[in-house]
Amino acid sequence: MSADSPRFTPSAFRDRARAVLPPLRSGPAGGFEPVAGASDFDLNPDLAARNVSADALRAARPAAVLIPAIARPVVTLLFTLRTEHLSAHAGQIAFPGGKCEPQDADPLATALRETHEEIGLDPALVEPVGSLDCYLTGTGFCITPVIGLVPPDVPLTLDRNEVAETFEVPLPFLMDLSNYQRHTRTIAGVERHFYAIPFGGRFIWGATAGILRHMCQRIF
Repeated sequence: MSADSPRFTPSAFRDRARAVLPPLRSGPAGGFEPVAGASDFDLNPDLAARNVSADALRAARPAAVLIPAIARPVVTLLFTLRTEHLSAHAGQIAFPGGKCEPQDADPLATALRETHEEIGLDPALVEPVGSLDCYLTGTGFCITPVIGLVPPDVPLTLDRNEVAETFEVPLPFLMDLSNYQRHTRTIAGVERHFYAIPFGGRFIWGATAGILRHMCQRIF
């Protein structure tokens, strides 16, 4: 897709997302009946057969992430780079977010709370435009991705224990399926296939790449 396509302006992206995505989920963060839009098992049908089911979704731990869409003339998405010393997913590229807590009213509340904790983004500056269906991870989380428009150049305060840095990637690049690669790794003795998006020396893979690919398919 051309980077100068009018579909990637903030207003066009907002209108498109609101037109094609379901309303933001309401009610307790873990209290809705999840619908799987994508999962870590999409490229592993032998694993999907026993891991992607209604029962597996209900048993999964609810979580939410914010997909911060920066309202530049051509929209960009904001990512975090996790610090190297974390016990899980160290050094990986992710969206800000985490598991739902009892005090969270809904997945949007989870995403905004976690984003504020991780990178200091003021929730009042986020304009929610829609949510994607749940992404089921191999570690047993059901992640609801929430898309929100954010003004450019807002002040951020990173939690240096969790986040090494943030960076942006142009939305047209991420919404072009030709930029997605298939990779293979052996994880816990099992060969796993997954999507990856190389960009400017960075390597976006796993659940983050899977969520992005699902976003591309749903919106564009």
